[in-house]
Amino acid sequence: MEPNIVARIRNDLALSVDEKTKANCSRFFKEEVLYYGVKSALVRKIVKNYFNEIKSENKQEIFTLCEELLQSDYCEEAYIAFEWAYQVRNDYSEDDFFTFEHWIEKYVNNWAKCDTLCNHSVGSFIEKFPAYVANLKTWAGSDNRWVRRAAAVTLILPARKGNFLNDIFEISDLLLKDKDDLVRKGYGWMLKEASKAHRQEVFEYVMKNKKDMPRTSLRYAIEKLPKDLRDKAMEK
Repeated sequence: MEPNIVARIRNDLALSVDEKTKANCSRFFKEEVLYYGVKSALVRKIVKNYFNEIKSENKQEIFTLCEELLQSDYCEEAYIAFEWAYQVRNDYSEDDFFTFEHWIEKYVNNWAKCDTLCNHSVGSFIEKFPAYVANLKTWAGSDNRWVRRAAAVTLILPARKGNFLNDIFEISDLLLKDKDDLVRKGYGWMLKEASKAHRQEVFEYVMKNKKDMPRTSLRYAIEKLPKDLRDKAMEK
């Protein structure tokens, strides 16, 4: 492996700052977020070019580099780390769950980091090792808002394929009255994806729970339903 790969990535990012991108970044987040302000297409290019240098390394070496990138707290570096983790998904083993859990607890501090890691790497892990969906239900009881959002957004892609429906409803039950707006949006999004393969079941779930479900979650959940069902769901 080429030496100082993380230092070279950081140098590339620092030299690629785009002032307009940098100015736009803050509009997407309510919390303070650290970013260089590099265009997404360029960050994706960096992901690919540098992964070519490390792809022959073993998974653990790659995860060590990911952790080094995460320690800077920069959004672009987190994106690179999480995309690299996804690139080695064919080599995932059960103990990787605890690496991902550690990353969420320690390094995830905005919705973009949460969704990039969970939609891809953690979602793929759960598809490979479905027994770990039980751990997501534990996450739903966390004090950390990002761990709670992770419990839902990890199942976005499996939900889209029609999988884990009962678990999706159980996680939605656990998050149903969550006070955090981004957690509410997270489980609403999960239900919306589940509705693509299970329209009737999701509609019935929403109708059963709409008195307790925050409007934000409700609106997300029904977004892909036909208009007549959406209208019914929105009735007081």
